[in-house]
Amino acid sequence: MKARDAMYLTKAPPLALDIRLMNITSLLLVLVLSGMLVAVMVWWMLRHPVFALSAISVQGDVRHNNAVTLRANVVPRLQGSFFTVDLMQARSAFENVPWVRQAMVRREFPNRLSVDLEEHQPAAYWGNESDSRLLNKQGEVFSANFGELDDENLPHLSGPDNESAQVLRMYETLKPELNKVQLHLKGLELTARGSWHAELKGGGHIELGRGSSEEVMARVQRLTMTLAQVSQRFGRQTQALEAADLRHVNGYALRLRGVSTLTSTTTR
Repeated sequence: MKARDAMYLTKAPPLALDIRLMNITSLLLVLVLSGMLVAVMVWWMLRHPVFALSAISVQGDVRHNNAVTLRANVVPRLQGSFFTVDLMQARSAFENVPWVRQAMVRREFPNRLSVDLEEHQPAAYWGNESDSRLLNKQGEVFSANFGELDDENLPHLSGPDNESAQVLRMYETLKPELNKVQLHLKGLELTARGSWHAELKGGGHIELGRGSSEEVMARVQRLTMTLAQVSQRFGRQTQALEAADLRHVNGYALRLRGVSTLTSTTTR
């Protein structure tokens, strides 16, 4: 190999220590200045009025709410700008408005929030009549002003709050079965001991007893299959039912309006 070629193969001498330190220092300065520039830009964006929240667009079900009520209930609870507003906190603020079941909140650049609302669809009154509570179609309990109801002819359901969905399902199961014999449910109660009690629109009531929905339904079907025949025997219609107790093993106890099994002597 020629000497000239050998010169190209030799390694370059290492940089001096002071030069390496100067390079590292320069790189650090560039990184620090870049970080400061980014921080200044972020601070400017967060503070600039153009990014301050200025409008909220609402879509979805708003039959019981309008811009005025939403502004009064939600806006005071929102903090921050387009970039810093807490969407979970905003969602919670909307869902605390009466009648709102769910809210989906999104940012809209540069200074707006977009909200999709779903309202509660009332299915029944819930609890004591003194309570301003309702049950929605999902079986969830919520509070509302009864004066804002579109339909005031709702059934009255009651029971432990954590069993509200079960009570609604039982009502929806029993209603068509009782309708077959012209008995119309006004209310249904699940007691603390797990027993079911039904109130009828005609003023009657039925003790349904305990058990699963299948067991309760079997007892109700035993009543509906024989009630017309029993009522006709006493010259009454099924709507004359005043009280029924289905808790007996092989039958049920029945009281019809205007029918008595007691003699006048026994009554005295």
